[in-house]
Amino acid sequence: MRILPSGSRGLLLELDSLQEVLEMYAALVDEDLPVLDLVPAGRTILVVGDRTTELGELATRVARVEPGEHRRSGAAPVTVPVRYDGEDLADAARLLELPVDELVRRHREEEWTVAFCGFAPGFGYLTGARFRWHVPRRPSPRTRVPAGALALAGEFTGVYPRESPGGWQLIGHALVDVFDLGRDPASLLAPGARVQFVEAG
Repeated sequence: MRILPSGSRGLLLELDSLQEVLEMYAALVDEDLPVLDLVPAGRTILVVGDRTTELGELATRVARVEPGEHRRSGAAPVTVPVRYDGEDLADAARLLELPVDELVRRHREEEWTVAFCGFAPGFGYLTGARFRWHVPRRPSPRTRVPAGALALAGEFTGVYPRESPGGWQLIGHALVDVFDLGRDPASLLAPGARVQFVEAG
């Protein structure tokens, strides 16, 4: 792990894999560190220190944290009701060499965890633990993906929080807003949260 300064109060931790990010993020959350925020990404974690701790001291304390085996949150999973009716469902199944109903079953039964958030407020990159998920993005992105679209790309699944362009494979849509400024917290999906997709009748 490389520890680099990021501004006057931040540290950027560079790691070699998403699994290392998950393990280090879980360990940092469990530590009593003087931080205002921890922001995981695909290969990095931004550590934002408080106003009273010197950056060098924070770096020393962070360097002592030992990542352990990633433990999925013991909290109850966030339930997201969905319909599997996306335009790319059949294509995604073909790319995974699965029948459509088997893709749907695996997506429902997968143990999803929000690895990190990005792209847009409320967009969680969810990674699974049970099945293989490596789906290429569409060769040509759409100019308009509707809010709530449930999609696959690479090793991740996600729900588009608002209408936007996008190149992920659309396999369905969520029946709940994953980002709502009128709700506290606004984002339904936060790093470390477990997520269960439930097929609506």
